[in-house]
Amino acid sequence: MKRIQLLLATTILLVACENVANKETAKKPDSTSSEKAFVPVDSATAAKNWQAFMTPGEEHKMMASWNGTWKTETTAWMAPDAPPSKGEGTCVNSVIFNGLHQQTKYTGNMMGMPFEGLGTMAFDNGKKVFISTWIDNMGSGLLKMEGTWDAATKSLNLSGTCTDPASGNDCTMREVYKVIDDNTHLMEMYGPSPVDGKEFKTMEIKFTRTK
Repeated sequence: MKRIQLLLATTILLVACENVANKETAKKPDSTSSEKAFVPVDSATAAKNWQAFMTPGEEHKMMASWNGTWKTETTAWMAPDAPPSKGEGTCVNSVIFNGLHQQTKYTGNMMGMPFEGLGTMAFDNGKKVFISTWIDNMGSGLLKMEGTWDAATKSLNLSGTCTDPASGNDCTMREVYKVIDDNTHLMEMYGPSPVDGKEFKTMEIKFTRTK
């Protein structure tokens, strides 16, 4: 899914996170909790569940409707009161693996430099959530986000973390992907402000289908 992700927003978030020093205390295992006990599944049930897990559903059909070539117009902010920077690019979305996943290939410019990114979008039939990943030529990490579809607002709401290269800590981010109409989509990315750590919009990308 394009997600389209689209997720080139990682680059802007990483820069914004560099000045946010929120080291989290390592979480200790909860001694009061325990993993679910292993319960074997009979072969017939296992086969039925596996078949359902690998069969594309309505969510996958929706992702497939986002296939094609899209022109992108990017607006990015380094801080809440900073002037925006603009960029343009192209992303190509296509379904892979029998329609179970969507792949996004992005090319364009970012902060005056050539930018390339590769994203994937899946709908996990077992967990009932969308899962996106993103990698690009401006970082060695991988971004992973999860979320759900809101039919009322026609938007995909995702959240996840990436690595802040300055501190090595996790940087929390949130994305809202809106379907305006069949040929116009809008992605909004939110992350921590380098001023006070509060959430603000770091990036907005308008997608216009060209074919």
